[in-house]
Amino acid sequence: MDSEPNWDFYRTLLAVLQHGSLSAAARELGLTQPTIGRHIDALEEAIGARLFVRSTNGLIATDAALELKPYAETLAATSAALLRTASGHRERVAGTVRISASEVIGVEVLPSIIAPLMEAHPDLDIELSASDTVEDLLSRAADIAIRMAEPTQEALVVRRIGDIPLGFHAHRRYLERNGTPRTLADLCAHRLVGFDRQTAYVRTMVKRFPLADDLSFGFRTDSTLAQLSAIRAGLGIGICQTGLASRDPDLVHVLPQAFQIPLGTWAVMHEGIRTSPRYRVTFDALVAGLTDYVRGAARSIDWPQ
Repeated sequence: MDSEPNWDFYRTLLAVLQHGSLSAAARELGLTQPTIGRHIDALEEAIGARLFVRSTNGLIATDAALELKPYAETLAATSAALLRTASGHRERVAGTVRISASEVIGVEVLPSIIAPLMEAHPDLDIELSASDTVEDLLSRAADIAIRMAEPTQEALVVRRIGDIPLGFHAHRRYLERNGTPRTLADLCAHRLVGFDRQTAYVRTMVKRFPLADDLSFGFRTDSTLAQLSAIRAGLGIGICQTGLASRDPDLVHVLPQAFQIPLGTWAVMHEGIRTSPRYRVTFDALVAGLTDYVRGAARSIDWPQ
């Protein structure tokens, strides 16, 4: 044998053996009859023997063809298994997905959503970037992002989750020592937990939801996670997500009718990866889990008119 025959030649051989003619084999394989003929001629040349003899009843297989038949069947079975395996990999949820989310969402909310996801898909790896810095999805700094500002870029798949309610909260221990404010003006007499700097986000929130001009923060940090920790420690009154505060019986929602902030939330990913199983499954799990979280947080809350 001068050269290794193309695998397609064996597939053609098996089709001709099964159907008894070049034309029937051509219809089965979606090829032309001359192409089938060339495949058989090339295989005969490669093995140095005739494979079929023409007769009035069609093509008759020679001993050489019959000897090759079980090997051709094995190749066909192997090829089918290979395609099934390749198809399975296309649908298999495996590989790494990088998620970008704010500090509080990344630390306090997402782990309980991601845990059952990874339990269901053990070959899935998750990278979580918990930062209040907005990472660019178009440059693939992250695959999926949970945003608290509506995305404006194109080429993104965007799902609005809903509004996460924020409000003033304090530890019971702080309120027992310092009293509970009854009006927004009363906050001036309390230690407040808040931001150290007037970032663009803080300025936007203050503009949308103005407080008294003479309010000042007695405990300041730019980390929203550190603010939440300070509230839990009884350092003062601060703003946090009502859904998180409701998990702790020692945290009290202060002035719920006078001040609440609906924090819009979106799940976002690049449209180029939406059909990949690992990204699609992760995105859907985040949307479902965060939607449940938002509904639970908003339950029994009366928004001020």
